[in-house]
Amino acid sequence: MRLTFLGATGTVTGSKYLLEHGGRRVLVDCGLFQGLKQLRLRNWESPALPCAQIDAAVLSHAHLDHSGYLPKLVQLGFRGAVHCTPPTHDLCGLLLPDSARLLEEEAQYANRHDWSKHHPALPLYTEADAVAALKRFRQVDFEQAFDPVPGVRIRLRRAGHLLGAASIHVEWDGGSLLFSGDLGRGADLLMPPPSLPEAAEVVVMESTYGDRLHPVGDPLTTIAEVVNRTAARGGVIIVPSFAIGRAQALLYGLHLLKEQRRIPDLPIFLNSPMAADATRIYHAHHAEHRLTPEQCQAMCTTAKIVNSVEESMRLNNLRMPSVIVSASGMASGGRVLHHLKAYAPDPRNSVLFVGYQAMGTRGAAMVGGAASVKIHGQQVPIRAEVVNVPGFSAHADREELLAWVGALPNAPERVYLTHGEPVAADSLRQAIEERQGWQCSVPEYRDAVEL
Repeated sequence: MRLTFLGATGTVTGSKYLLEHGGRRVLVDCGLFQGLKQLRLRNWESPALPCAQIDAAVLSHAHLDHSGYLPKLVQLGFRGAVHCTPPTHDLCGLLLPDSARLLEEEAQYANRHDWSKHHPALPLYTEADAVAALKRFRQVDFEQAFDPVPGVRIRLRRAGHLLGAASIHVEWDGGSLLFSGDLGRGADLLMPPPSLPEAAEVVVMESTYGDRLHPVGDPLTTIAEVVNRTAARGGVIIVPSFAIGRAQALLYGLHLLKEQRRIPDLPIFLNSPMAADATRIYHAHHAEHRLTPEQCQAMCTTAKIVNSVEESMRLNNLRMPSVIVSASGMASGGRVLHHLKAYAPDPRNSVLFVGYQAMGTRGAAMVGGAASVKIHGQQVPIRAEVVNVPGFSAHADREELLAWVGALPNAPERVYLTHGEPVAADSLRQAIEERQGWQCSVPEYRDAVEL
């Protein structure tokens, strides 16, 4: 078995791993690169091999940094099956067409306002490409073994983190390989903890929070404090949030805060029709998360859903304390950019981040104290209060990662750390070597190893 690291090396985005065995090729994850420009440019590079030569793909979960390159893969000739859990299938049915529409809208906006260096600006892929990709999906239940290609057997195990998220266990000719996927937390508001890992000779493990711990305490307390002091200033709270996963957790959290009278009964807007559709998917897969149907309904009705572009534009002229939840979670695109242009320059307002901010994203710049960020070709001053709530993250922290890998039944021959910034990955590498005495390394982009 040959393993090539085609993404999520030195960064938390672009997750892609190519497995080659017996003349067949399987792609594990197929994510978009996000953040720094040199990373985003990789989305436009020629693939490491012709896409038509990839026989099958397997997804760990639906987030775009793990699934968002699939429409491009199909556009470039991929004709294999894409295997994933039923919730991941349903969520990708929302995410991929929405990603394509945003890419098309941004290209059109750039052409209208002439702020792109490319003439004309083109989207990475279109909605038609996303629809074509979705036709290639095949649903596989958790713990159900399947053979994406002859000689390779795979099982998907619960990883927490997001509805449908999986760790991927691969077996061939007596060999075994385990991809952790993105691992969730023991105390997540929506998702149960990850399943214990299954024995494998080689482990490829995420390291997003490999160098830090989540704060002790209730993150909803921090959110309540931000909402209350911003409302006292007469301001608006903008929450860049991933439409799937964090948006649902945030809406349920805001529902609890209102129910417990910890925040005023101010208007909450969800400017993401996709997030509303995703909530219905949580209803359909209630056995895969912590919430009851009644709690799901409360989560769904907490916010007013904003559907049209005209309604979205009207949100930029609010004159009373309100909360606007809008994608994307790292402020890398989408409708939230227009809200940031409208509200970030005013010190009465707040911008609240509730998830990981990858290096090079606007979110990371704002959390880092940037005086301004570039949006649609213009520098927008950041005078609003900016607050990051890392304790609301859906990613396992350093100790949770170490506990998961330490629960392996047998010592693996080697552990590879991916899906982390360089400092986080190397810090986790040192901890695994010191605590477990295992060989552990951090691969580079396009490194290949024989297993």
